[in-house]
Amino acid sequence: MSRPVRHLCAVLRARFAPRTQQNAEVQDSLVKALYASPASLLSGAISGGSLSLVIAWQAHVLTMHIIAALVLIVGISRSISAVYFQRALAHQDGPARPIWGIAYEMGAWIYAALLGLQSLATLTISQDATLHVLAVGMVASYAGGISGRNAGRVHVAVGQTCFTMLPTSIGLLIAGGVGYVVLGVLCFLMIFAMAEITKTTHRIVLEAMQGKQEKSNLAIKFERLARYDSLTGVENRMAMQMRLRDLFDNRISDADQTAVLWMDLDRFKEINDTLGHIVGDQLLCQVAERLTRALDRRGHVARFGGDEFVLICPGVSRIQAEVIAGDITRILAGDFEVGGHHLTISASMGIAVAPEDGADGDELLQHADLALYKAKHAGRNRHAQFDWTMKERQNRTYELETGLRSALANGELQLHYQPIFDTETGRITICEALMRWQHPELGWISPAEFIPIAESSALIEPMTNWALAQACRDAMGWDEDIRVAVNISPALIKTDGLPRAVISALLQSGLKARRLELEVTESIFLEDDRRTHLILSELRRIGLRLALDDFGTGYSSLGALRTHEFDTIKVDQSFMRGVGENPRDRAIAQSVAYLARALEVETVAEGIETEEQLRYARETGFTNVQGFVLSRPVPIGELQALLNRNRADVHDMAALIRQRRLA
Repeated sequence: MSRPVRHLCAVLRARFAPRTQQNAEVQDSLVKALYASPASLLSGAISGGSLSLVIAWQAHVLTMHIIAALVLIVGISRSISAVYFQRALAHQDGPARPIWGIAYEMGAWIYAALLGLQSLATLTISQDATLHVLAVGMVASYAGGISGRNAGRVHVAVGQTCFTMLPTSIGLLIAGGVGYVVLGVLCFLMIFAMAEITKTTHRIVLEAMQGKQEKSNLAIKFERLARYDSLTGVENRMAMQMRLRDLFDNRISDADQTAVLWMDLDRFKEINDTLGHIVGDQLLCQVAERLTRALDRRGHVARFGGDEFVLICPGVSRIQAEVIAGDITRILAGDFEVGGHHLTISASMGIAVAPEDGADGDELLQHADLALYKAKHAGRNRHAQFDWTMKERQNRTYELETGLRSALANGELQLHYQPIFDTETGRITICEALMRWQHPELGWISPAEFIPIAESSALIEPMTNWALAQACRDAMGWDEDIRVAVNISPALIKTDGLPRAVISALLQSGLKARRLELEVTESIFLEDDRRTHLILSELRRIGLRLALDDFGTGYSSLGALRTHEFDTIKVDQSFMRGVGENPRDRAIAQSVAYLARALEVETVAEGIETEEQLRYARETGFTNVQGFVLSRPVPIGELQALLNRNRADVHDMAALIRQRRLA
């Protein structure tokens, strides 16, 4: 250990912890206390390392990547040493070797210094205010946490606070601006506040350790801190899991029932974002109180984290769990008076009951969570019972997601093409690219099933990039007057990669931009219309065409046509399917065709399955038609043969119909 470090250690010990050097027994107890909770060290390592990695990743600075890697390495190393200490040394009768105390001190200070250095680098190198908030929040939360955790060795806690908050304070002052300067001063003052808090806690600990009875009281106090949520006073996540484990371990009969209700407050994040975390915390406290009253000794309340609560009800059947869920819904329905605000909230709940829904506590919790997911997606402010079909859907979703990743990596996805025909000439004018996937074990998977999975798992972007590139390459083998259409997921409109992917596909294939048509649905206009407008305008500047797909099924059809320019309107098949019997559908189809002519855009009638529908689409004035009566989606090989026949034998729509009848 270098001389400056040894000097710093001596100064901190002398200033903040002189009494620990006089009592070997107390000192040994405090050393063991440092390693008492490997889980908290691991939690800190993961959270600190993850945040640091996120900051470094977003900043794109090599130095910050190196610091983030060191944060993760040091944090995990400390966690491993704590686990080893707990398993091998914590229960030995003799005192722990002094090297363990020194090792903990050095690890704690190095970890804190790395966090402080990352914060300083973020504030001085990056200009991203979001990263500044993350960096300052990371060190502030860490400093607050260690002031309590390491109170047994005050010089360790104070040193960590200094190593984290001083660089942050300096970085804020360097960043400049009134807000940054004020926050920098507050961070500096926080060091002294944390030091006083730590010293006070340390004094209490030492006093509690003076006798056998006081040691027992201290153990009880720490146990409560470990088992109860510090904000709401109800049991915490660890205590809840222990209680569930004990219930399953001590069951007298396998038929003994235990109900778990997993509850989540609806739109709690909106309250936090608009009114602040202080109001949110006070609301959580009141919710915990009402939950305890609603249970009325029928079970136990635990805060799982954030705005999630888990209720464990031993001996409660499925019907009784429904009653409890109803009681909770009613008691939460009343207004909450929080910080001068009148708040109304609701909650969604998932219910799982052992032994039918789970053989152990972990499985029961997992299934209650699945039921909660169903309740939230069914409209919120309701509860749902677990059933095993949820598990089957989850397993299938996981299997399909894994298979999709493999299919994308191994080139197993396919494009089939459904032609779109001109209503007058009968010639193919557009071929719509439709993604197809044959799972090696499950067979053909419907796009209606795997596309939503791709959208929710961030696979939709690479899949669309591949589809764009493949479709453009395929279209190069067609006549110049035939376009290719590619569907674009609404999720991609939120990213900046779509224009780049389009340009890349065009350049690599050599396809002219006017021969590529992107199909978007009206759902893209439900959020962030300005961003959507900018991206669509950028795509049109490239020269390609835009089609509004499934027209008439969204919430902003006319508004989208007023604010955005489209080359094609595709009328949803649900309207065309009923034109033979439903006068309303006929009126809507006629109106859309008239509107398109007035706007001078092309139209496509989708889902044409009968000759009657085809005749009506032509008479109504649609410029193009698409449907099974003319052609199903076909692989590229079959499409080429279809294009050749269409070019050679079709001169008008009547000829096309005759050709299809013969086929």
